[in-house]
Formats: sequence, C-alpha cells, structure tokens
Amino acid sequence: MGTGGDSPPPQLLLLFILTILRWNWRGAAALGCNWGAISSHPLPADIAVGLLKDNGFDRVKLFEADSRALKALGRSGIQVMVGIPNEMLAPLASSVRAAEQWVAQNVSNYISRNGVDIRFPFLITCTRVALFSFPRASSETIKKRYVAVGNEPFLKSYSSMFQATTFPALQNIQAALIKAGLGRQVKVTVPLNADVYQSSNGLPSGGDFRTDIRSLMLSIIAFLRDNACPITINIYPFLSLYADPNFPVDYAFFSGAANPLVDGPIAYTNVFDANYDTLIWALERNGFSDLPVIVGEIGWPTDGDPNANANNARHFIQGLLDRISRRVGTPKRPALPPDIYLFALVDEDVKSVQPGNFERHWGVFYFDGAVKYPLVLAGGGSLVPAKGVRYLEPEWCVMSPAASLTDPQLGGSVEYACQYADCTSLGRGSTCGDLGARGNISYAFNQFYQTADQQKGACGFGNLSVVTRADPTEGVCRFEIMIDIRHHDESFSSSNGGPAAGVVQGMAAGIATTAAVATTAMVSLATWSSWYLARGF
Repeated sequence: MGTGGDSPPPQLLLLFILTILRWNWRGAAALGCNWGAISSHPLPADIAVGLLKDNGFDRVKLFEADSRALKALGRSGIQVMVGIPNEMLAPLASSVRAAEQWVAQNVSNYISRNGVDIRFPFLITCTRVALFSFPRASSETIKKRYVAVGNEPFLKSYSSMFQATTFPALQNIQAALIKAGLGRQVKVTVPLNADVYQSSNGLPSGGDFRTDIRSLMLSIIAFLRDNACPITINIYPFLSLYADPNFPVDYAFFSGAANPLVDGPIAYTNVFDANYDTLIWALERNGFSDLPVIVGEIGWPTDGDPNANANNARHFIQGLLDRISRRVGTPKRPALPPDIYLFALVDEDVKSVQPGNFERHWGVFYFDGAVKYPLVLAGGGSLVPAKGVRYLEPEWCVMSPAASLTDPQLGGSVEYACQYADCTSLGRGSTCGDLGARGNISYAFNQFYQTADQQKGACGFGNLSVVTRADPTEGVCRFEIMIDIRHHDESFSSSNGGPAAGVVQGMAAGIATTAAVATTAMVSLATWSSWYLARGF
C-alpha cells in the first residue's frame, strides 16, 4: 500500500531533515583562511591542504594563482578565492585579451581539469577568508565564485600607484569571465584596506570614503553592485594598537571590557565593530546600503612586537570565533555576522618587514604547520598540527662556547646572518628578546644555517660558531629546524611567493664582500649561487 497522495516516503523525509541539519551545522562551523607562501621554506602544498581540512577550514584565499596550491586544492572540497597581485593590474587593465588569457589559465583551467572549487558561499543579502558563514536556504548562496582583483591597491603608502589600473582590470576580468561562460558562477571583488574610508567626526556615523579616491571608489562600488559582487575589506585591530601607544588595549579585543565609544544610540566596545560600521555608514551615505561586505583579512600576530604574542593572539582569535559562532553581527548589520577570512594560515619568513617585524608572524600556525596556541573551535574541537612534514637533520648552529663576546668579528657576523635570515624574533618584547647576548648570537647563526638548508659551510663563522645536536630552544624562543623541501620536492620560486630576486642579489653581493664576516671558512659565492639557482631564482 502506498503512502498516498504527494507525500514523500518517510525514509526520504528523514533523509531530507538530516541533510538540512547537517548543512546548517556546516554553515555554522565553516572556517576560512588566507594562505600565503612568502617563505624561504614553504609548507608543501599537499600538506597545507591537509592542514586546512583537518582544522575545518573549508575556504581559502590565495594571493595569486599558484599552480601547486591550486592543483593540491583540486577536489579537496575546499572553496577557493584566487587573487591577482597588484603588479598584474596594469597589463590586465590595458588588454581585454590579457584578461581573457588570465581567466583561461587560472580559472577555467583549474575548474575543468583539476576540479578546483573557485567559489565562495557569499550571502546574497550581503564574501577574502570566511571563518564562519551562515548561508540561507538557496542554492545560489553556495554557487557564487569569485576572483580577487588586486590586494589593497589604494593604500596611502602606494601613492596612487594602482589607482589608474584597478578599475579597468576589474572590468576586464569580469568581461573575460562572462566570455568564458563563467559570468553567472564567477564574479569579481577588490580586497581593500580599511584606510579607503574615514570619519569626519571620529565616529562610525561620520563615515565616508577618502576624498582623494572617493569618485573612484563610488565607480567601483557601483560596478560591484550592478554585477552582484561584494566589496572586500581588511580590518586589523592589532594595527590600531601598534600605531598608537595611547590606544586602549581592551578596545582591540572582543571582551566588552573597554570604555565604549558612544555614537548616538550605539555604544561600541571594540574597534572592529566601529571600523566595520564606519564602512557601512560610508556605503549608506552614498546610496549602497545593501552592498555585500566581506572581511577579507583579520588576525593577530604572535611575534615581532610587545603586543604581538601568543596570549593576545589567542584572546583575539578566540573572541572572534565565539562571536561569529553566536551569529553576532555589528550594530549596523546585526542580523548576520560578516563572512570573515582569518589571516593567516602560517608564518612567512620572507615577507617585507616595512610595516613592522610582526609582519612575518601572522600565522595561526608556525611556518611548518605546528600549532602556536590553543583554540576552541565550533563543536568543541581543537587545532591540530600539520601531518607528514619532513625536516632537515636535528642539528643547530650556535655560538661556540670558546668564542668571546669581545671578538671584533662578532658584530659583523651577526649582522650578516640577519641580513639573509629572519631575526625578527630578537626584537624588544619578542619571543627571543631575552636570551642574553650569547643566546641572541646563537639564534642569529642558527637562522642563517637553517635558511641555507644546513649547507656545508653555512655555520662557518670562523671560530665563532659550532654545529650542535643539542636543541638550544629556550622557553618560548624556538630554535627552528627547517622543512626539508628537497624531500618534499618543493622548490623556491619568486613566482609562487618565494623570496624576491632582490633578496638573492643582495645575498650574492654580501657574500662577495665577506670582509664584514672576515672568516676563511665562510661558504663561497659559487656555492651560494648554485644553491639559489637550484631553487629556481
């Protein structure tokens, strides 16, 4: 006997309910992260993808179309936003054909051949990393695909370098996506720094776009609106604290303990809400009240500054996760939290330190995928480290016990080591800042030795250094052993985020003038040149 009428069988009804429940849970627990690779020893792509999956990150933003990353992400179930570097904006702006070639090579190719899911579950009423997303019950909310055109191209420090090329590049990429038959699935966005807007009265309600780019911003926003695309904004409460010694510390976090900033009927207890709502006011003031907004980057570094430490990072990120899991928005957009991309997955030891030494330490994980600090994830889970990482030999280069701190060659040797390796953890208030003189020297020597893949002679600072198999790690200061990229079949390349060519040239010049080190045991220029050439520079 049938079930009668149009009613579905009970088994199908139960399956439907379970599917909806699982879908809603996944929406509440979705994690996203920015994945950069400006590193001397980048985490192998397959291991990085495993790290993302094991920790519940189901979305990732790439800063460029890195082939190894995209191939590793193929059929992983992780949704990808692929970025276009600022340096590519000019050719893409000047040629529709160049934009079509870029889309063919970096979007169509990986979608069709590798099964890469270049898409984002952006809210239609509203996404660069989406930490938690709460999609509505419509297939359209999980089918939108995006390309990020540029990365903070209107930063004041760029002095209008990319102002003439960003919008034309944006238009050409969108046109190329339409021509490729991807116009309905793949849309464009521009990740912007929060300095594109300002307030006339110091309150969110005074928000408007920066006067020097206001006309350009309104044109871009109108284009995004007309093509059902979101705007992407990067917000860093840490930088507010870093830039102003009088900034109230509690106001950078989500604890609610800060004295509120009162704006009419609204009391803001954290700088993120105030910053985000300043943008919302700017959009509303110019007639774009319903434009979707992605938070493309948000995070907290763990080293390189007294306020950049694991305790503060855990406090900030945990507070962010907790409020998003509770679906807490901002006063101006309270119904749903903004989709947010956490910055960043891992540390990057070759990033520019022009903003500050902290710039190399934004990762939730260390460079090798080791966990920095505990977090309670949705459902009560915890972070887990990367699996399958292979390291160089367990040996370190340290200052020789027989060496004297008064040796005249010591200062030049340390300076040389830190010129070509990352010593940002040695600064005031940093994790290795309290080692004492011998410890600091050992740290610098080891960083150089590890960055050089423990090559023969890389610990050759004359009679000042020795190789040891006793781990000199002290307290929170880690004496690293680098990833053995040769066994992972990973090579350095400036095209995939490796050290810039200028770094290599500088190192060659430094090696050629070894008077600063003045040791006959220092590795030769020919050895170093072959080492770098083997890595694709």
